[in-house]
Amino acid sequence: MIQQEQALAAILSRVRAGAARSVPLLDALGCFAARDYFARVALPPFDNSAMDGYAVVASSSAPGESMHIVGEQPAGLDRRLQVRAGEAVRILTGAPMPAGADAVVMQEDTVVNGSEVIVNTSVASGEFVRRRGGDVAEGQKILSAGQRIGPATVALLASQGLGSVDVGAAVRAAIISTGDELAPPGAELRSGQIYDSNTPLLQALVRKCGADVATTEHCADDEAATAAAVQRGLDSDVLIIAGGVSVGARDFVKSAIRSAGGEIDVWRISLKPGKPFLFGRAGNCAIFGLPGNPVSAFVTFLLFVRPAILKLAGAADAALALPSFSVILAGDIANPADRPHYVRGSVEAGAFEALGRQESHAVFGLSRSNALLRVEPGVTLRQGEVANVLMFD
Repeated sequence: MIQQEQALAAILSRVRAGAARSVPLLDALGCFAARDYFARVALPPFDNSAMDGYAVVASSSAPGESMHIVGEQPAGLDRRLQVRAGEAVRILTGAPMPAGADAVVMQEDTVVNGSEVIVNTSVASGEFVRRRGGDVAEGQKILSAGQRIGPATVALLASQGLGSVDVGAAVRAAIISTGDELAPPGAELRSGQIYDSNTPLLQALVRKCGADVATTEHCADDEAATAAAVQRGLDSDVLIIAGGVSVGARDFVKSAIRSAGGEIDVWRISLKPGKPFLFGRAGNCAIFGLPGNPVSAFVTFLLFVRPAILKLAGAADAALALPSFSVILAGDIANPADRPHYVRGSVEAGAFEALGRQESHAVFGLSRSNALLRVEPGVTLRQGEVANVLMFD
């Protein structure tokens, strides 16, 4: 067995980001930028008002001062108005500042009498004025290569007049579930069978990574069927196989990979759950063999498959890991085993509580969890201690 850190390093050293592509701006949501982007338009692009009110010269706007209203500037095209001492321009939020004005008085702090406005408060130069470039300067980096594009990033790119964005490759995944004991949804269970939960689990996890599920397939515990399914799955960027990766008499995944011309680079991890895990390659396809128990498949996907998919999609190294947070333990958690144990649980109000049965088949507790806590071998963590967890939801 090898350690988790060694396994992940080996996997990431063997996968390469795919070719970049240009997509419409909205289609870039959730993708990773393929290059750095720099502002070509300052934000704001001109000095403008932060309030509805009156644009004035601050030095001539003492409390009780009456000023002559010389025009109105709404948001929109600049009317090229000018303000001198003793004058004011009615201005709306977002409207360009008239020449000569250096402050805005909120309308709530004024009294209007015909064409005159009286200021009821002191006015400082720059008050309620948004200066050109105060948010973003021309030439400033606004997006780094490998950074995920979220809704706010879409807005930022749109503010630069961009209609398309260069992003990382689209990643296609094939999923194979194995096992005579698995029945599809809607089928009548026969004695000894269980419903296949691994296929929808892995589909959901792949989609959450932003990748596409190209194909799904179930194959029985049969050597020829497994080899044929693996061969078909190699057309994708990533092949994920659940079950059949251990050392049992009916575990055929390793031999199927080798018969397809693939190489196995990682085999068996010092980890609980998830020891019978493998990673290999065949051509341009990265192959992951996950344990058949759903919790083990879930944990090993998050720790090993997810970062590989993100790297293929162009994510920066800093974006590959699950987010980590410090929490207070709500109870004692012990690991008497001889390998690290990822305990599933829930973080609420800064406290972590282990949930449900911590066994590799127990999906109910997993379904209510949002975090993983790594507990080292032979260690007992005590209630009230501070620990780091990986958040996955």
